[in-house]
Amino acid sequence: MIALACVLLGGFQFVSAKGTPQHRWLGRLWVGAMTYVALSSLFIHDIKLWGLFSPIHLLSLWTLFSLAYATHLARRGRIKQHRSWMIALYGLALIVTGVFTLWPGRVMHDLLF
Repeated sequence: MIALACVLLGGFQFVSAKGTPQHRWLGRLWVGAMTYVALSSLFIHDIKLWGLFSPIHLLSLWTLFSLAYATHLARRGRIKQHRSWMIALYGLALIVTGVFTLWPGRVMHDLLF
């Protein structure tokens, strides 16, 4: 449910005005929610490719790093790079992962469809 909220909130951030207090407040909310989603995904062990771990765990670690780095870039005024990292983060951590999460045969697919 929180991941879906991140998809919607992130999409809203892309179309709304940048640099405003609203953008910064919603951005903090989005980063917090994404951090929760990434951390909670570390406890999913359905696919055990390397012991208890799978590619989703690598993506979760990349997501946590990207959230911290993109926030760092914004605070340093490197907005162009911040934007690039956030777009990549949204696409990989939410959209691509969402497709695989809803793939036929997966738990979320069965639950929703």
